[in-house]
Amino acid sequence: MNRRISNLFVVMTVALLALIAMTTYWQVWARGSLEARQANVRLVYRDLAIDRGSIATSDGVVLAQSKAGTLDGRTIYTREYPEGGLAAQLVGYSSLLAGRSGLERTLDPELTGSTGDLSGMQNAFDRMKGDTVRGDDVILRLSAAGQQEAMDQLEGLQARGSVVVLDPSTGGILVMASTPTYNPNTGLEQALSNPASPLLNRATQGLYPPGSTFKVVTAASALDNEAVTVDQEFPGPDCIEADGQELCNFRGRAYGPHDFGYALVHSINTTFAQVGMTLGQQKLEATMKAFGFFRRFPWDYPPEQSLPSGIFNRQGNLVPFDTPVDVARLAIGQERLLATPLQMAEVATAVANGGQIIEPQPVQEVRAPDGSVVRRPQPVYLGRAMTTETAATLRELMKQVVDDGTGSAANVEGLDVAGKTGTAETGRNGKNDAWFIGFAPAEAPRYAFAVLVENTDGTGGDVAAPIAASVLRALTGPSS
Repeated sequence: MNRRISNLFVVMTVALLALIAMTTYWQVWARGSLEARQANVRLVYRDLAIDRGSIATSDGVVLAQSKAGTLDGRTIYTREYPEGGLAAQLVGYSSLLAGRSGLERTLDPELTGSTGDLSGMQNAFDRMKGDTVRGDDVILRLSAAGQQEAMDQLEGLQARGSVVVLDPSTGGILVMASTPTYNPNTGLEQALSNPASPLLNRATQGLYPPGSTFKVVTAASALDNEAVTVDQEFPGPDCIEADGQELCNFRGRAYGPHDFGYALVHSINTTFAQVGMTLGQQKLEATMKAFGFFRRFPWDYPPEQSLPSGIFNRQGNLVPFDTPVDVARLAIGQERLLATPLQMAEVATAVANGGQIIEPQPVQEVRAPDGSVVRRPQPVYLGRAMTTETAATLRELMKQVVDDGTGSAANVEGLDVAGKTGTAETGRNGKNDAWFIGFAPAEAPRYAFAVLVENTDGTGGDVAAPIAASVLRALTGPSS
């Protein structure tokens, strides 16, 4: 009998120790993974109990907010987006079924009041007591007027494309439009399976050959490395031989003798190809890296939703720096070069602000529920892309592009606009990707931009430049 009692005692002791061990494991080491499971009912109720902060534009338009309701006798909060698809890709979504994306994801600590500061600690204590937690509100630098005009222009063309406008002094994102868009209130499920990829933020995830807009980068590299001077003469034939193949000007035009400044204003391929070959791959790629190519920009946005620009192989991977390239075609924005509209807006920004690359900044300020400002991001400079002298030279030449060159459709009455057109062949039945990058006002820039329209019959000057002009008018209008 005593032996049976002893055996039972041992079994119960082992079982108790196992229970303690398993409980400790699930509560301590496995707690994070358990909480992360979408099927975790406690996590669902916890999220629904948070009065998530709002997201609004700089001009007071609410893009995301929480709506109170009840579930099983409890007060819950669900997310709604009053402006539908206006800035859907940038703002993203917060969904129990699909998770989070965009700024809803990266700004989640502020929006849920779960930051590591004293306020966040107090909110954590309130959660433990079962009290409702109110998150912080986020005010973006985005202009609702500029964003709406960009969306209207792209949708009016029934085009896939993007418009990005940055403040060259702060990096503030004033416009980030991408079409087609979707309505996160009603169309999220359909958007996930839509072949037009409306969830794709073409401003940050769309990779396109930049065409002649890249000549701004080539010009900066050539001038900084003293491979060319602005008044250096070139013969201007219709075609040249480069890397064993014929390389021609757009529509086979011969320009005759001209200087390098004229070549940028009128976008002469043969001249820039020759300059690229003189400059060399190593120096050109070093300048590209200084402009932000070959790496993701570090900003408040999910990394997988912001792709790097650069030279890609057929598998879609960035090629190493020592990989041989056709530098003549790289210099005119072709070869295997692909860039996002955000990257090309950064190129324009660097020219506008005297040569510096600046971190894109979506947030103007974060406000606590009582209205006090808890965070106001400051400009973050990522390095110098070119000298101030070269930037000043390019500013003047890009102004001539709009005044006398290929970008005349970007003219805005009362506003000096500087820019560069680009028309990149896609190889699809004469279809092009039309580009226009630039800044305004030319002498004291407040706006730096990139416009991209996919798969169009037109050119950058015909299609993209007028969109830039319309968005600039909206940004500089009476209410701006």
